[in-house]
Amino acid sequence: MMDRRLVAGLATLWTASTAVAQTCTSNLLIDNFVKWTAGTNNLDWQNGDDGSMTSIAASAGQVVFVPKDGNSYFYESFPCVKASSSGYSAIQFSVQGPAGSSLALELQTAANCNPETEGWKSSYNIVSGLTGSRQTVTVPLIGFDNEPNYDAVVGLVWAVFSQTGTQWSIGNITLVCGGTPAGPTQPTGPILPTTTAQQPTRVTIPPTSRVSSVPTQQPTGCQNLLIDDWESQSRLTFLNYNALGQSASDDGTMASVVVSGHKVMLTPANTESYFYSQFGCLNAQNKYGGISFRIRAARGTSFAVTLAWFDQCGSSNIKTTTRTTAQLNWSFDGSERLYWFPLTVFTGVDATKLDLIYFSQLSGAVIFGPMSFYCGNSASEYVVPSVVSPPIPRQTVTTPVSNAKTFVIDAFTNRDTNALGEWHGSDSGMSVTFGNNVATFRSNDSDVSWNTQLTNKCADMRGYAGAYLHIAYTGSNKFSVAMQQHNDKCNDKIAPYPETWDSLEAARYASASDIYIPINHFNINLTRAIGFNLRGFYTSEPTHISRIEIVDKVPSGWIMPSKLPSGKLVFACTRPNSFALAIDDGNPQYAQKVMDIISRENVPVTFFTVGMPLLDTRNNFAKLYKDMAAKGHQIAMHSYTHPKMEGLADIASIDWEINNDIGAIKQVFGPNTPTKYFRPPFGTEGARMRQRLAANMGGNPYLVGWSVDVEDWLWAESSTPQKQLDAFKRDLAKGGNLVVMHYLYQSTVDLLPEFIKLAKGTGKRLMRVDQCMEDPNAPPLN
Repeated sequence: MMDRRLVAGLATLWTASTAVAQTCTSNLLIDNFVKWTAGTNNLDWQNGDDGSMTSIAASAGQVVFVPKDGNSYFYESFPCVKASSSGYSAIQFSVQGPAGSSLALELQTAANCNPETEGWKSSYNIVSGLTGSRQTVTVPLIGFDNEPNYDAVVGLVWAVFSQTGTQWSIGNITLVCGGTPAGPTQPTGPILPTTTAQQPTRVTIPPTSRVSSVPTQQPTGCQNLLIDDWESQSRLTFLNYNALGQSASDDGTMASVVVSGHKVMLTPANTESYFYSQFGCLNAQNKYGGISFRIRAARGTSFAVTLAWFDQCGSSNIKTTTRTTAQLNWSFDGSERLYWFPLTVFTGVDATKLDLIYFSQLSGAVIFGPMSFYCGNSASEYVVPSVVSPPIPRQTVTTPVSNAKTFVIDAFTNRDTNALGEWHGSDSGMSVTFGNNVATFRSNDSDVSWNTQLTNKCADMRGYAGAYLHIAYTGSNKFSVAMQQHNDKCNDKIAPYPETWDSLEAARYASASDIYIPINHFNINLTRAIGFNLRGFYTSEPTHISRIEIVDKVPSGWIMPSKLPSGKLVFACTRPNSFALAIDDGNPQYAQKVMDIISRENVPVTFFTVGMPLLDTRNNFAKLYKDMAAKGHQIAMHSYTHPKMEGLADIASIDWEINNDIGAIKQVFGPNTPTKYFRPPFGTEGARMRQRLAANMGGNPYLVGWSVDVEDWLWAESSTPQKQLDAFKRDLAKGGNLVVMHYLYQSTVDLLPEFIKLAKGTGKRLMRVDQCMEDPNAPPLN
């Protein structure tokens, strides 16, 4: 989500500083990059890209970088600034990007500048129409979306670069004092918001209309029909569905499509970019009068809106009519407003058989809010219902003193080894910096982690079962702490390695400076401990850690939460001489062939299915999987829209994925269908999603990983698809017995008979996952 992916580091640290509150007398220089090598800006606060860029360097008053992808960003952090009260009127900076390009400027603001206040919210503005030359841009401190508090500004982020893989630069970042900016007052290329916000007015809808404020009440007996509330990045860009369960996509034509906070930001790559959302032959006649949605775009932005309809539902004969934003009397000034159009302004449209809405000819980036059909002739807005996260149990446990000997695991004095002389290090993609015996961790990917080992074999930690893991930190505690368990051979050449781990939510066990976790809260075999792992980071805020150690007691008065159920994380079958084919969803066009191969080979299989496609009657998944379930195959869960669930911003979003997936399974297979087995999308695991799985699924659910990976994601569409077979053989030789594969690609499906042949050749018996886990509720082996 955008607020997670683009957020600047150090935003929580502003609470420890004195807010800038005096009336300004001159511009406030935030960064001219003279302190770049020290890792700070001119205010001695951190800046950077958290490793999100392909390359980045600073010189001559500017930072020069190459964005890697749509997740790349650059941030500036600083003490809380009461910008409005202090007289600052605008943000000014130099920028150079490809001609015609655009970017998003994020303004981070807090509720107030009190030191006790935590957190911030993100608001956005669009800078578009760059000339290709270095130019000065002035963005007024007005017109940002999401109602920012201009008297509590804590950070800036530049992101959503419309072109990646090419060089950009930003320089001389300044808060402008007074109503007239110092230096150039007009941007030489980008189109920016106006300096005064236009107040919304009630208007009567003419044949084509733009409106700032309309009633949200619905006529009696009718409610707005939601087309898309932009609930989920993965639903839109991974599965290509809207809220109607119909297709929605840009077909890869946009530079980026970013979903955040029930909004979508579309950044065109060129004038050929487009985006569409289908209705499914909708009859709006005599019920829905038109379509409304909020739009935010820079002054001068334009695009075309096309409506399409069928001559007969189910036919391929589609008719269209198009209106430009000029023809709709729509204009933009950088502020977010509600816009609508009556269906009748699209000449000849048949409202009984509506097919889709299509946006094209975009001159720059746009942000859309929830889009819906409104009832009757009075335009109204769809308002996203507020969601309250479920309460988390707050039971506490006693904290007895242990007789275990205390010892330091990591003091971060060496980049390669910890205090025990054992390895520590991070996955690729995590930014880790060392300085003054402190390591700073930043990540915009919940799938990467940091490891610090107790041993390279097996450490017997039973004597420390009553002790505590202590982590001394500052900054964010939005991550999980895992304790890892070795396999029964204590051999890292044997699969799986690690055999499992248990993840606990750092924030539940934390104060502002310390984390204390009872060792006995980690549900692993303590005779085979490997070490500790920091994982599942769900914010880009930095975490600064100075010490990881085992201690015999916690501070007086420390309140220790109870251990929450977190399920069983498994990577291998436990039944002797068993082997399980566990297949994730794929491409509908290959589904029948996969089913035919499995039936011909007469092997039981577990299918991990994504809930939303399962409910799509057009792809035939439901019928195929019901047939396979009737033949004795296992159907298991794989989320509703396939996001990295631990990376979701809040518990409500995680629950939405789980509960919708449970609902889809029960809707298709019946209310009594077991929902005990779950494979996390991308294998991304963390404490919050584990805890919510246990809470929503009940009992002790299985989180199913793998010890045999065919690496279809890597090789299937390469010039060497046979390497999928090599990967299968490699993991088979290590003792792996639990497979992950997808039927996304023709080459993978073609190799499935060979995978089965190799598995049978091990002499192990092929069976369902629940059977190979010796689940007493699994069907008996034949």
